[in-house]
Amino acid sequence: MGKSHISETTRGVFIISPTPFDERGAVDTGSIDSLVDFYLESGVDGITILGVLGEVQKLSAVERNDVMTQVLRRVDGRAQIVVGASAPGTDNLVSFAKQAMDMGAAGLMIAPVPGLKTDDQVYGYWAHLLAQLGPDIPVCYQDYPQTTTVVTSVSVLNRLIDEFSNFVMLKHEECPGLPKITKLRERAAKEGRRRVSILVGNGGLYLPQELRRGADGAMTGFAYPEMLVQVCAKFFAGDVEGAEDLFDAYLPVLRHEQQPAFGLAVRKEILRRRGAIRCSNLRHPGPGLTTADHAELDSLLARLHRRLAA
Repeated sequence: MGKSHISETTRGVFIISPTPFDERGAVDTGSIDSLVDFYLESGVDGITILGVLGEVQKLSAVERNDVMTQVLRRVDGRAQIVVGASAPGTDNLVSFAKQAMDMGAAGLMIAPVPGLKTDDQVYGYWAHLLAQLGPDIPVCYQDYPQTTTVVTSVSVLNRLIDEFSNFVMLKHEECPGLPKITKLRERAAKEGRRRVSILVGNGGLYLPQELRRGADGAMTGFAYPEMLVQVCAKFFAGDVEGAEDLFDAYLPVLRHEQQPAFGLAVRKEILRRRGAIRCSNLRHPGPGLTTADHAELDSLLARLHRRLAA
């Protein structure tokens, strides 16, 4: 794997990008460019596209390829791009994965298929998939049982890490999940296992605690990506309390944005207000903000700006 790929040593912030749509529900190519520029200006280390919060399940295969092509072209090597490649069928997943890597992706984010119940089933699925992808395609394992219903034990993760060098990163989203980070880090240190990168999700809602447990940064979405970048920078520089204080200022907005099934509409509206995208619509079916929702958001953002000014 090349230097342009994600690896076991990757750290920082990989922002999860939504897919912008216009008022008619078509992919908004102009907003893709402005959103990429917004993220790069915020200082992120990478961008992750075509995930669940990118509404990838509502995109056609042609649209998915077009979005990937445009993002890679706009970034032009200025940041690493991780491409969501999860799919029900392994053959289709592997084919798309190889296409993404050939086009310049830094790695793939993959979640297990729903329905895996036992450790043997989880291991069997991943062992086959990682072998099919081959050692030159780096994989970020999206561990998000709240959505996939698949619970992956630490023992299975360690077994896969031991056996497959292309498993280089864990996107940790199990909740509650702080002990899982601790167990992975302790076993790596005590048993001499390979240490992989751990980037955390869930909007960064638990980021300070996860960093203390040994996470290497965040792979998540938030309409203020500069907060995630600055919190990680402060923490890695040794200013742990400063990182916590900065995080606390944004927490009310972050918490509001993390509402299940509704938070993406909030995130897109904040991004619209910040000039990153032109339209905050989700592709149908999806929630929209009411007059009361807008007023609530007005109050939260005004409060945030007062705190930052102070």
